[in-house]
Amino acid sequence: MKRSFIAPHVAALPKSGIRKFFDIVAQRKDVVSLGVGEPDFDTPWHISRAAVAALEEGATHYTSNLGTPELRQSISAYVKRRFGAAYDWKKEILVTVGVSEAIDLAIRAITSPGDEILYHEPCFVSYAPAMRLAHGVPVCVATHVEDAFRLTVEALEAKVTPRTKALLLNFPCNPTGATLTRADLKAIAKFVLKHDLLLLADEVYGELIYPDAGGRAVPKPLSFAGIPGLRDNLVLLNGFSKAWAMTGYRLGYACGPKDVIDTMMKIHQYGIMSAPTLAQHAGVEAMNHGDADVERMRCEYQRRRDFLVKSLNDMGLETILPKGAFYVFPCIASTGLTSEAFCLRLLEEHDVACVPGTAFGACGEGFIRMSYATSYEKIQLAMERLAVFVKKLRAAKRGT
Repeated sequence: MKRSFIAPHVAALPKSGIRKFFDIVAQRKDVVSLGVGEPDFDTPWHISRAAVAALEEGATHYTSNLGTPELRQSISAYVKRRFGAAYDWKKEILVTVGVSEAIDLAIRAITSPGDEILYHEPCFVSYAPAMRLAHGVPVCVATHVEDAFRLTVEALEAKVTPRTKALLLNFPCNPTGATLTRADLKAIAKFVLKHDLLLLADEVYGELIYPDAGGRAVPKPLSFAGIPGLRDNLVLLNGFSKAWAMTGYRLGYACGPKDVIDTMMKIHQYGIMSAPTLAQHAGVEAMNHGDADVERMRCEYQRRRDFLVKSLNDMGLETILPKGAFYVFPCIASTGLTSEAFCLRLLEEHDVACVPGTAFGACGEGFIRMSYATSYEKIQLAMERLAVFVKKLRAAKRGT
């Protein structure tokens, strides 16, 4: 029998449920996609112009492994301005290739074989696989629609053990759009300190928070970085892809205790070297002069969100109002179909693409993810097609 060269722990990993589904989408024409979590806005031109100017000035060389001093200083100033948290740009900030690399580096830096890491589901698809790749043990903490998919301390306490090393969470959340209150943040921080855990806080959607439907006053962004006393037990993970529509720039960062950042940098040093130089120049411009762009895009996302949630509820697909990110997570259980069957039939019969809730964990069954990071007109068309599909399903269920 021929020898397999693939490591068993890698072979056992499932492929991304999102990408698996969109391999099917890619083979079809005229599909209205509410699937991929990527802003439909182009990167604001003044941000891209900073990268163009850097290119023209010959900024095509390696930077420091940690990132350019200018970008780290801008990140430090941004975190201070937004959350009141002080991080030393020389020792406590690392620039990465997207927040995805920052998450991976943090997990690899702290995980020894057998260490348990708590995380919540539904969640971004890479969390548990990243833990397994580091030979850690992922421990899922389910969140529920009854709690608006908030993560509760009671649920965390039920899963923590002496082997627990860290807690990884993402709020505002992909795929549910759930957010946490300041009281939630304080309670989770108290839990982390009680058990002496490291909190890995993925806040890449932190700028994309919204008022209630029809409201105008945007809540102030909340961050674990702003919770007093948590600093030594926190790694803040963030990036530029979502708020500034910079997905292709592949730029992220981590802020945290010097020893953790230094260890993450060591892994980054051997695997990546440094984040793209031109992207780092663009990141400085985004951090220093991009607030108005974020506000403009957030206002349009809110308009789309309000229409989408109303449309779904009007057709009987119960949907909570997401307070953050750019996703809705409607319940489709009333149709009698599984999440995957619903999405496949909607795609095949009506050319609308969504993602099954199970792509984000087993407790996503009965739900689907829809992204409103696409045009209002496309969302309107998708809702027209979805309404026909749901009506057809209900008629078949009644036997008419």
